[in-house]
Amino acid sequence: MGARETNRLSDDERLDWLRLIRSENVGPRTFHSLLAHYGSARAALAALPDLARRGGGRSVRVFARDEAERELDAARRRGIALVALAEADYPARLKTIDDAPPLIAVRGTLATLQRPMIAVVGARNASAAGVKFAERLARAFGDAGFVVVSGLARGIDAGAHRASLATGTVAVLAGGHEHIYPRQNIR
Repeated sequence: MGARETNRLSDDERLDWLRLIRSENVGPRTFHSLLAHYGSARAALAALPDLARRGGGRSVRVFARDEAERELDAARRRGIALVALAEADYPARLKTIDDAPPLIAVRGTLATLQRPMIAVVGARNASAAGVKFAERLARAFGDAGFVVVSGLARGIDAGAHRASLATGTVAVLAGGHEHIYPRQNIR
């Protein structure tokens, strides 16, 4: 994982984590390796240009601090928290996957992420009977104490979310909070 479990990153640490994961050619695997090797995102950011030179590659674009500050400010204005892998609010099961995202953008109740979860996914072009069945399943899972997790696609996914709004639902947004698709699921 490359990060110790903490209660909360400082604002400066969160900014550094955002800058590192947004830097050119740094995905989750590289992020975790750099954090493990250098001990902090700030130290990894400082090392990136030299690493690119030593690797014989062209210079790497490090995500600028002012860009990261603007992104964090915009997220906060929209009620979005960037939760780091090293923080207690990060979903426990997500932490266990290879190359877990270092930061996730969360809007809503953070405590929902700590409850037991179950995924309900299916066809976008589902039949009415299929959507109705997915809704029944999601409602039953919610009543049993599970948070329903799904994409936000039409069909089965949307039905599962509608049915579990009262008990807890998590929508995984491929396009992020600013590009919710399909548009009919914005509400």
